[in-house]
Amino acid sequence: MPRGPLVRSVAALAALAAAATVYAQQIWVGGGRNSRMSPRFAKVEDFDGGFLYCRGYYESRWREQSGSGWRTDYPGADNNFSVRLAELTRVPVKFDPNRQPHHVVVPLTDQTLYRCPILFMEDIGTADFSAEEVQRLREYFLKGGFLWVDDSWGSYAWANWVGQIGRILPPGEFPIIDIPVTHPIMRTLYHVTEIPQVPAISFWRGSRGATSERGPDSAEVYFKGIQDARQRLMVLMTHNTDIADTWEREGEFPREYFDLFSPRGYAIGVNVVLYAMTH
Repeated sequence: MPRGPLVRSVAALAALAAAATVYAQQIWVGGGRNSRMSPRFAKVEDFDGGFLYCRGYYESRWREQSGSGWRTDYPGADNNFSVRLAELTRVPVKFDPNRQPHHVVVPLTDQTLYRCPILFMEDIGTADFSAEEVQRLREYFLKGGFLWVDDSWGSYAWANWVGQIGRILPPGEFPIIDIPVTHPIMRTLYHVTEIPQVPAISFWRGSRGATSERGPDSAEVYFKGIQDARQRLMVLMTHNTDIADTWEREGEFPREYFDLFSPRGYAIGVNVVLYAMTH
């Protein structure tokens, strides 16, 4: 584990987890009834200047093993990351009257898309965008929007995603690049020196600590992106890893999963959000 601000974040997050019950905001445990919560679709009045976790809604071409399409890790990851973002930074996260974060689901053809400075999407290797969604997403990126896609695994899912994003941002004009450890996104707040391979907690339990969900086909973690003409990242891709599970599952047992993955997952997430909102 690298030393410096990230080490301090480990201690801070461990203390937060131990004291979670005393906070007005609750950390949700992933799975169970929460995983089937009806989507809370965004409305114009939701956007009042506070930070909203905007989750992109899309249709899947197929179902991945351990994946749930657009709703993968929903709503636990959305809720828990928003709680921690408010605690670890001064970002003005929007809360409901019950003091839980007001996260939303955004259809890609809805006008509320353009009100989201950052859009989160998961299990994106199954996506099948319509022609209208392709047009709207291209407009979103060129207007300054930022997309983070996470939790896709293996070469088949990657090939599908490359084909889908290539319809939106043609690779001849907008190539996919490797993001180096020297990129500003790695040190926006916390000094992150690597992107860990995080498995779903169910896989980690069942495999007794393995991290590559597709064996040799997902052994390498991808940390890639697409930039605009001014070198601003528009799309961030974490493939062969599940960063959002470090948020969704932080309240679950065994606690070793939190210790191994959650502090690093939150450090990466905070860095990404601060980068997206300041570039």
